[in-house]
Amino acid sequence: MKLLFVADGRSPTSRSWIAYWIQHGHEVHLASTFHCDSLPGLASLEVAPVAFSGRAGRIASRQPQRDSRLLHLRAQLRHWLGPLTLPRAAQRLRSIAERLQPDLVHALRIPYEGMLAANANLRAPLVVSVWGNDFTLHAPSTPLMRHHTQRAMSVTDALHADCNRDIRLAREWGLDSAKPTFVAPGNGGIHTDLFFPPARLSDEPVIFNPRGFRAYVRNDTFFQSIPLVLKEIPNAKFVCASMDGQPEALNWIRKLGIETSIELLAPRPHEKMADVYRRAMILVSPSTHDGTPNTLLEGMACGCFPILGDLESLREWIRDGENGLLIDAGSPSALANAIIKAIKNKDLRAKAAGLNQKRIAERAEYARNMQRAGEFYQEVIAQRT
Repeated sequence: MKLLFVADGRSPTSRSWIAYWIQHGHEVHLASTFHCDSLPGLASLEVAPVAFSGRAGRIASRQPQRDSRLLHLRAQLRHWLGPLTLPRAAQRLRSIAERLQPDLVHALRIPYEGMLAANANLRAPLVVSVWGNDFTLHAPSTPLMRHHTQRAMSVTDALHADCNRDIRLAREWGLDSAKPTFVAPGNGGIHTDLFFPPARLSDEPVIFNPRGFRAYVRNDTFFQSIPLVLKEIPNAKFVCASMDGQPEALNWIRKLGIETSIELLAPRPHEKMADVYRRAMILVSPSTHDGTPNTLLEGMACGCFPILGDLESLREWIRDGENGLLIDAGSPSALANAIIKAIKNKDLRAKAAGLNQKRIAERAEYARNMQRAGEFYQEVIAQRT
């Protein structure tokens, strides 16, 4: 197949999905909404900035997450002004597609890649992916975001989502019930040769927060839960991804006096994260919007016990009290109590680890999911033909 991906080319999720098709001999082109490094074997790389993404500079990976208040403000500005950039960016994408004549175009995310592809009036069949909070956070944020989400759903030929909830929501946002759909993790799934459990599950009370600073993750809840846990489990250790040197994290640490109980990690290559997961007993993610986070699946694959915000999408993976715990993401005491419960209940953690290994093998293994994705692509192309 000749495939054109419209994606944030910096994103590890996008790069993991795209790499499969290159490795399996397809002709793969990328129209990236951000300046990025190429992938080995990529047939061509073009940049099609949208929603001010061209200002991000030429970087190979995402910058360290910043203060959550600034992230929220930036997201609001992009929600109001970003859609205004779509017509010009769509002309750029249309010219790329007309020159390449791909068999299929796949936009990896609705805002703003799916919106961009929908506005480009492409001749090739279009697949759009839904990522975690596209419908629940971004789509209803402004009238223009609502309009362009509906337009993307009305013109796409097929939909890929990382949870069944988003298939249901896509229908509510205008996806024709006759259009084919496919459910699989956004990055294709877990590379089980990298993400696997340790020979012996950790007995050290290490709690890992892999989410960094995101507008929809309640890190205020996370930090405020730490002193509550330490009262009961004084030797508990908290590890935070991509928070090294972040002012918001440092302010919380000073305010709460938890300097000796927390470790802030600098951003590191994706494949290096497996050792961090294997070191941890518990994974926490107090999010208010999510689909199927890659960090959840990676933690499950590495034997971490999950404690998550109670969301419909996450209930597709976690049954409360069986293979993890679901809590009110806005309640520090609820999070602290769940952490304490998990630390003290070794049998619960052991049972969850076994169940989660089975779930990963059945539903989240990369090679199996990507083989299914190939069949899905062929179905979309054949149906459009």
